[in-house]
Amino acid sequence: MPLVPADPTVLHPMPGQPRVVLLKPLITSPLIEVGEFSYYDDPDDSTGFETRNVLYHYGPEKLVIGKFCALGEGVRFIMNGANHRMDGPSTFPFPIMGGSWADHFDLISGLPGRGDTVVGHDVWLGYRTLVMPGVRIGHGAVVASGSVVVDDVPDYGIVGGNPARLLRHRFSADDIARLLELAWWDWPLEHLTQHIPAVMSGSVADLEAAAPRT
Repeated sequence: MPLVPADPTVLHPMPGQPRVVLLKPLITSPLIEVGEFSYYDDPDDSTGFETRNVLYHYGPEKLVIGKFCALGEGVRFIMNGANHRMDGPSTFPFPIMGGSWADHFDLISGLPGRGDTVVGHDVWLGYRTLVMPGVRIGHGAVVASGSVVVDDVPDYGIVGGNPARLLRHRFSADDIARLLELAWWDWPLEHLTQHIPAVMSGSVADLEAAAPRT
C-alpha cells in the first residue's frame, strides 16, 4: 500500500480536535507568513490566532513562521506597533485619543523598530511563550513554557526564563551544521513520508542516510 503524506491544507488536522489548527490555511493577513504544517493548539479559540495571538500588528514589519513549528496554547507575539515614545516626559500616546490631539500623530509615527519577527523551521514554542518584536528564533529551537523571548535564539538552542536565556544546545556544533545542511523540512513530502522514523527518532547519521539523493 502506498504511503500517503498528510494534507497541509486541512484547517484541523486532528479529527475531533478543533483546538489544533494548521496556521497556513488559516492566515489571511499579508503581514503574516507561515510555512506548511506549523500548528497552534488552543482549546478556547484556535482560529482566532491572528487577532488573539499576534498583538499590535499594524505593520510594516512581518511575522514569519517556518514549516513544522509547534505553538503551544497562549503563545503570543508582540509586534512593533506596541512601541511608545520614551524620549519625552510622557510615554502616553496622546494622538490616538482623537480630537485636536490627533493633529500630533507625527509624534508617534515612524517609531524605531527591530524589523520582522522570524521563527525558523521545526521550532517548538511552549505554553504561553511571549515573543517580543524583531526577535529571530533559529531552526530546531525549543522555548520553555512561560518564557519571554527578548533576544535572538540560536539554531537548535533551548531557552527558558524571563528574559529567556540559552540553557543549552540540542546538538553539538558539528551536528547542528549537518542538520542545517540536511534541511529535512524542505524534503519532498512523499520522501519525508517514507522517513518519518529517521526524522523523529533517528541519529544525525540516520537522517543523512535517509536524505534524498540528487
